[in-house]
Amino acid sequence: MNWTIPGTTLSAPRAEADNIEAQFQSMFLAGGMVLSQVTSITGLDPYMIQNWVKRGFLTKPQQKRYTLRQLCRIININMLRGILPMERICSLLSYINGELDDESDDIIDDSQLYFIFVRLAAQARDLDTTEEWDSAVRQVMAGYIEPIPGAKERIEKVLKIMLTAWVATRMRQEAEAMLDELN
Repeated sequence: MNWTIPGTTLSAPRAEADNIEAQFQSMFLAGGMVLSQVTSITGLDPYMIQNWVKRGFLTKPQQKRYTLRQLCRIININMLRGILPMERICSLLSYINGELDDESDDIIDDSQLYFIFVRLAAQARDLDTTEEWDSAVRQVMAGYIEPIPGAKERIEKVLKIMLTAWVATRMRQEAEAMLDELN
């Protein structure tokens, strides 16, 4: 069954969640992406992405090209902004990656965080209890190697918040669609 890949306009089989990283990486074989490609993938307006760069939510593109890491930061923000205010999103991302416009202090690459999240989100509809959520988070984080003590625990907390926010956004969208049908 196809689903919309979280934070994007792209569709793929949910069962292929483990392969989405490879699909994204193939988009960068010729180098970075220009703004129009990023907007096509995210559904965001160009001015919004440029504003996020100006406000320091992500590093500046080099030679007008965005890296996979930058694209994934944009997608992470886009995915969360449906339910969380921007200052809370920045706080959440700073919890694991320090200064948002400085990649040198990150405990996890934004692309790695995003692709871990995608694998987790693909399982979301089958997770009913807090214990199942915790188990799924531990499972998707199994291969992560901490650059500093406590990094894994921080990332697991962020992933739970991201998953909760993403599910809440989807539920809100479904409720709005049902309300629209009433009219």
